[in-house]
Amino acid sequence: QVQLVESGGGLVQPGGSLRLSCSSSKVIFNDKIMGWYRQTPGKQRELVARITNYGSTDYADSVKGRFTIARDNAKNTVYLQMNSLKPEDTAVYYCNAYRVIGNLDYWGQGIQVTVSS
Repeated sequence: QVQLVESGGGLVQPGGSLRLSCSSSKVIFNDKIMGWYRQTPGKQRELVARITNYGSTDYADSVKGRFTIARDNAKNTVYLQMNSLKPEDTAVYYCNAYRVIGNLDYWGQGIQVTVSS
């Protein structure tokens, strides 16, 4: 059952930018670690970026300096700003909400990002 909803994906040329958004009407974000993951065919899902409920952030080495994760708890939304996109950023991107207490773990359905000329 899809609990989180991603938007903002699509096709972009190399060097371009996209902003992904993730929101939910069912899951409250403000007490959860929010993350963006991505997956390509035949590969494991990998962490792209995450942000704690205190605002601390963590990024995969491959996206440091290009991607920025942010959260707006008032809007119950998390964002991933992706700049200087490369073809290797092409993947399905998934939003995740996780809380250690209770081991709560929610995922979105995924959204395609394609970087190609």
